[in-house]
Amino acid sequence: MDLTHRPRRLRQDRVRGLVSETSLEPADLIAPVFVDATTDERRPIETMPGHERVPIDEAVARVEEVLETGVEAVMLFGIPESKDPEGTRAWAPDGVVQEATRRITAETDAYVITDVCLCEYTDHGHCGPLEEELRGEDVTEGGPACEPTLTVDNDAALESLDRIAVSHAEAGADMIAPSGMMDGMVAAIREGLDREGFEHVPIMSYAAKYESAFYGPFRDAADGAPAFGDRRHYQMDPANAREAMREVRLDVEQGADVLMVKPALPYLDIVADLRREFDHPVAAYNVSGEYAMLQAASEKGWLDLEAVAHESLLSIKRAGADLILTYFAEDVAAALSN
Repeated sequence: MDLTHRPRRLRQDRVRGLVSETSLEPADLIAPVFVDATTDERRPIETMPGHERVPIDEAVARVEEVLETGVEAVMLFGIPESKDPEGTRAWAPDGVVQEATRRITAETDAYVITDVCLCEYTDHGHCGPLEEELRGEDVTEGGPACEPTLTVDNDAALESLDRIAVSHAEAGADMIAPSGMMDGMVAAIREGLDREGFEHVPIMSYAAKYESAFYGPFRDAADGAPAFGDRRHYQMDPANAREAMREVRLDVEQGADVLMVKPALPYLDIVADLRREFDHPVAAYNVSGEYAMLQAASEKGWLDLEAVAHESLLSIKRAGADLILTYFAEDVAAALSN
């Protein structure tokens, strides 16, 4: 038997770390923070154990808790005091994200990224103002008439995204992160930021965001579930990989600085494809459903939560992500620092 090649030689304890190919650091992680303008106290999020909505007055304290673990960046999501069909509170100067951003940037050293979308702000829960479109399978003479259905008015949404991004930059946001999957959203936001003198503010585009079943807990956390239908008209088909490259390439051409894939674990092939095809930093969103299923398995005693959380994030990093937005950020960072 020829055992010249023994890979186990490099798996021994004293050398294992020296030859490790991938490392995970607290600085790789971004922690989501939910700020709720409708409450005066912290409210646990039932479907996301360990997370909570915090009132605006608690936003700074919440971010300071994140910073203590070694995580340096947060992503702010807002629950507004009121909603309407256009989502106008999303760009209000005294809006929840705007006010939280002002306080956090004034009182902490956190790098503040703001989610730019409308689903939390519209009373119908979709990512922009609505319009009717005609749909029907049979368009031949004598066939059944097309029935009107509602979808997001893409170009009207771009105007809103411009206003939201500028309002966040005016409040002090360090980076803008549009997540609505509207055609042309990066170009509209880049134009708006540059027009108002915010050329220095980068854009992290949710460049490949899939219409996924893994978003459920987040929609409870942010009150962003659609009141009707789904988001198939604007989020990507989970079956498509080549389309992701087209979407990402368009965002790059429009000026995106960082490229996001969402969700992360079911789409590691997309993360790896982006890493091979583009020189831009790649981010991945380890979404609420990915977090919740590991929490549930741990509660059952089926999995070691700390171990599977670390392994999950390590796999995302190994696939090619430079940044990971994750609900495990604080726990994993604290464990890495010990």
